[in-house]
Amino acid sequence: MSSSSSGELKRKRAEMEIVWQTPANPPERHDYIFRNGRRHVKPYYFEFISHVKNRWAGKTIVDLFAEEFKGRPYDYYVSAVKAGRIQVDGQIVPVSYIVQPSQKISHFLHRHEPPVMAWDVSIIQEEPDVLTVCKPASVPVHPCGQYRKNTVVGILQAEHSLAPLFPVHRLDRLVSGILILAKSAAKADLFRVQIEAGMVHKQYMAKVIGIFPEEEQVVNVNVNYNAREGRSSVEVSISIQSF
Repeated sequence: MSSSSSGELKRKRAEMEIVWQTPANPPERHDYIFRNGRRHVKPYYFEFISHVKNRWAGKTIVDLFAEEFKGRPYDYYVSAVKAGRIQVDGQIVPVSYIVQPSQKISHFLHRHEPPVMAWDVSIIQEEPDVLTVCKPASVPVHPCGQYRKNTVVGILQAEHSLAPLFPVHRLDRLVSGILILAKSAAKADLFRVQIEAGMVHKQYMAKVIGIFPEEEQVVNVNVNYNAREGRSSVEVSISIQSF
């Protein structure tokens, strides 16, 4: 990168007053804000990386995004290229720039991760190659969708400097419970072999409101998930019999 391009990039970044991060930036303690019983993540720009495919070559950088990633309007990509939020090989390019095969394209997107409950990810036992923790409800196990730092893996890295970690199994975001993580890919593979062989079993417990019948109950209903509210519910029709 030329010195003039580097200076222009620094100037544009300073003007936007944002936090620029790449996949190499680990979560840190100061990334989190605790408010009203919830763990929030400070907003940041994150670098999404792709490489130019052969069928993309010869297109302008703006046309490429407008045709291949149609979730945003054309004008957005024009402004993103001009502002340096879309770069090619780490450099700011004009909107008329023609991309070539295998070039690295970076798209910096402003991220507001959804908050999770502010409960700790408590460590139950730590061994040289295995970590066992208590996963709180509302926290995803690993980066997915809108979550990157507000995850079990991210929190453990930020607060305990534990990385890399390889989840041996998963628990749904809304589920709390014991979670086993390996400290190496080889150890994680060993656990997966044992799970596939039926040597490992998981047991789920559900809390209910009221007095649950002592005899066995079978509930066969659909579970409705409300993505906006982040909660699940079921509708059970109760038949009333007169005596």
